[in-house]
Amino acid sequence: MQGADPAIVGPYLASVLADDRWRECTVTHISGGKSNLTYAVASPAGEVILRRPPLGHVLPTAHDMGREYTVMTALRDTAVPVPTTLHHCTDESVLGAPFYVMERVAGFIVREEFPPGYADSPEDKRRVGDALIDVLVALHAVDAEAVGLGSFGRPDGYLERQLRRWGQQWEATRVVEAPDLDALFKRLSDVAPDSPPSTIVHGDYRLDNTLLAPDDPGRIAAVLDWEMSTRGDPLADLGILLVYWTEPGDDSDADRMAAVVVPSATRLPGFPSRTEVTEAYAARSGRDVSTLPWYVAFAFLKLAVVCAGIVARAKAGAMVGEGFLEAEARIAPLTALGHRVLDRGGL
Repeated sequence: MQGADPAIVGPYLASVLADDRWRECTVTHISGGKSNLTYAVASPAGEVILRRPPLGHVLPTAHDMGREYTVMTALRDTAVPVPTTLHHCTDESVLGAPFYVMERVAGFIVREEFPPGYADSPEDKRRVGDALIDVLVALHAVDAEAVGLGSFGRPDGYLERQLRRWGQQWEATRVVEAPDLDALFKRLSDVAPDSPPSTIVHGDYRLDNTLLAPDDPGRIAAVLDWEMSTRGDPLADLGILLVYWTEPGDDSDADRMAAVVVPSATRLPGFPSRTEVTEAYAARSGRDVSTLPWYVAFAFLKLAVVCAGIVARAKAGAMVGEGFLEAEARIAPLTALGHRVLDRGGL
């Protein structure tokens, strides 16, 4: 298995987990590519998940195994459901990169559709939506100091640093002309809000980055993919969640449909609308969300820059296939939606 050879993984886990039954193991690649790679490791001792950076592309700021491991370990005894972490390996001679191991949590990752027979009713889907909001509120309520994350990240100047980082990424991948995207950067810079007190933020919070409990659609069994987590502005998490949150009325909105990067089951009957998500988050968290349109516009901008990066890599010969054509086609509608949110002051 490329990236996690069972002949290496088995004896290593037998040693660090103090159980020789791990020596005879199988390794199955679950997911990964541009993001961190995920493997299921099974043996007579049980089953665990191994996470490591993409092969041949190790950027500590984007694929920091220590970041994921640290955050999930700190959140273990909080109201935020996370897998139990078991071991973090920083010795790159083992698998060629740092990696960590955590328990395998049973559950469903839902993207466009639910598994047959699961959460079939609109009421069940409403409960899924409510659970997503509740967990996000719980995350933003965690006392970072109390769980040992007081020095995690750099919350001061978070929005300024985010704008600078994404601006630099856009300049580095500018292979298409997008004056409206330049204008959106300027508008966001000119009217950036003052951040509320910092919280732990996930960085990419959405339905398919969670595991839904197999016996209860109204319960999130685990929140996954913490590679972008830090301490920062909680409304940034809500903003990105709303950008990914499609709803039935979007079918008649050409820009919305053209800008869909990750199709989502939230369009199905029963899920709360984006406005309802916002109102529920505000009520349950007690946070002022009056500046939320800025964060939603910024989330659209980030996705536009991500698409521009895909185009740049494709034109440089670093990618194959036709996916980059779709990415290029999304830049304009994503940018237009960012401007529209700022213009209307709504979602």
